[in-house]
Amino acid sequence: MDHFNYGVIGNCRSAALISDRGSIDWFCFPDFDSPSIFAQILDKNIGGCFSFVVDDHYSVSQKYIEHTNILSTSYSSIEGSFEVIDFMPLYRIDQQNSYFQPPEIYRLIRLKRGNPRFRIVYRPALNYARDEVINRIEPKYVKTFSVQNQIDTIYLYSGLDFEKILKGEEFVLIHDEFLLLSNNEKLIRIDQNRAELEFQRTRVYWMNWSNRSKKYTVYNDIIERSILVLKLMSYQRSGAVLAALTTSMPESIGESRNWDYRFCWLRDASMSIETLLLVGHQGTAKRFMTFIKNILKRKSDTFQIMYGIRGERILTEEELPHLSGYKNSKPVRIGNDAYHQKQNDSFGYLMDVIYQYYRYFPGTLDEIEDMFEVVKNMVKTVMDDWEKADKSIWEIRGDEKHFVFSKIMCWVAMDRAIGIAKLLYKDDLAQQWLKTAELIKEDVLTKGWKEEIQSFSQTYENLELDSSLLLMEAYGFIRPEDERYRKTVEAVYRSLRYKGLMFRYNNTDDFGVPTSAFTICTFWMIRALFVIDRQEEARVMFDQMISYSNNLGLFSEDLDFETKTQLGNFPQAYSHLALINTARLFTDSEDLSRFIKP
Repeated sequence: MDHFNYGVIGNCRSAALISDRGSIDWFCFPDFDSPSIFAQILDKNIGGCFSFVVDDHYSVSQKYIEHTNILSTSYSSIEGSFEVIDFMPLYRIDQQNSYFQPPEIYRLIRLKRGNPRFRIVYRPALNYARDEVINRIEPKYVKTFSVQNQIDTIYLYSGLDFEKILKGEEFVLIHDEFLLLSNNEKLIRIDQNRAELEFQRTRVYWMNWSNRSKKYTVYNDIIERSILVLKLMSYQRSGAVLAALTTSMPESIGESRNWDYRFCWLRDASMSIETLLLVGHQGTAKRFMTFIKNILKRKSDTFQIMYGIRGERILTEEELPHLSGYKNSKPVRIGNDAYHQKQNDSFGYLMDVIYQYYRYFPGTLDEIEDMFEVVKNMVKTVMDDWEKADKSIWEIRGDEKHFVFSKIMCWVAMDRAIGIAKLLYKDDLAQQWLKTAELIKEDVLTKGWKEEIQSFSQTYENLELDSSLLLMEAYGFIRPEDERYRKTVEAVYRSLRYKGLMFRYNNTDDFGVPTSAFTICTFWMIRALFVIDRQEEARVMFDQMISYSNNLGLFSEDLDFETKTQLGNFPQAYSHLALINTARLFTDSEDLSRFIKP
């Protein structure tokens, strides 16, 4: 099976994708959304990479160092073996919660046995491989800069001979070595001891962080890996949470559904934060609340579905025609035009998280008041907009329609706002808002349920099915015992399940009919089966699903129906948060079973 075997390392500032042979094939410097300096994943010829090359008789294996986001790649043959440990430094430096998270990657080369041989391919391609680069050897480092923009520089430090690195000549390893790729010229001496110290500090940081996660009786390892992935996708400086770490990884090979996901969608981020709260990580959630407050500085600020990772509102989309794309799937896009779409479901997720904020860690009085202004502002928007057509959860770029799921999430927004008002003893507001919530619910139950298909439908106007309908129970809109929900689950199962995986929907949109399985939808179906008392089926489907992860337990956005290969942007926050929430169903129920006598 041709799996997409990449590991990911990062430090909540940027992240790199490293192949199962130890090649850095995607890395943006200095931040997640900066232009790439290695993009071989999007163009084998000119994209740029940073890799180790060994002879064919070497076997290569890869794993994460337990409880961390540090990746270890081992190279072994008769003549010797060595290990490359890749990480980006991240650790706390004082009691005031200041963190050291420089834009840099360490590659520790550890001799294990004998005298192994390797070559290094160091080919930075700055500015998405648009710029011509010069590598200049200085006494302490190799300085790489762009001919077009000489301010754009990166620095490579190592105990190895720079000349031999740049020429790709063979090294025979006789003791431990290191490579450090930095966006900045280092002001301290960089040597083997420093590299080891940074490793140990970063390792301790991740182990402490993982240790704060809730532990589960089954599936604990895959839950922990997914929690670590979600953490990697948060931008520490602002609190934003990214949807994925890449751009333009195609939903289907050779097609044009290729988008840039290095932004903060309120939907994905809210779901990620809610999941992190459930597994014991308040800090990341708190930072996201700060992000929300910062993007809504004035009462008059309008809501967007997505923002840049520093809160930017304009995310201009452009194509990079010089890059051939992953497996020649053009175009490669940066920026994302969906930022000005109308998606009424967004408010539901966000209000749900703000409700958790009030329940779990409200701040000082002024912060609580600030956040309540945001709540009232959102309620007003929902009241004004819920009856209007929109683009929905799937960001369909064609005509706006009355999507059932968008209406349901408008109800969720009102329902959680009512909960918040009650927590703050604003009973008059709660009563007022309840009228709108009841109105929305009545509208959905009347216009969304279709007798002829014995199911809720995708939109008020059609009889198509949509996997997002499975979530109506999870958000409390409908009870799992409700006959209409059970029938909807059965209809969606019959209509959208194919070769063990789920379509988002299978009617034509503005790009034709979708041809890949959307990973999160399969997890939604597993949950739906579980709550309508088809637990055994749900468990089988879940075990099957986790077998489709890549070599390190990571998931992208989509899967190929036939080969089960990963497709779409990677790793995908959506997929991992759904994996955690679905796994918790089984493990929590097993926890309870210990107290029940047979």
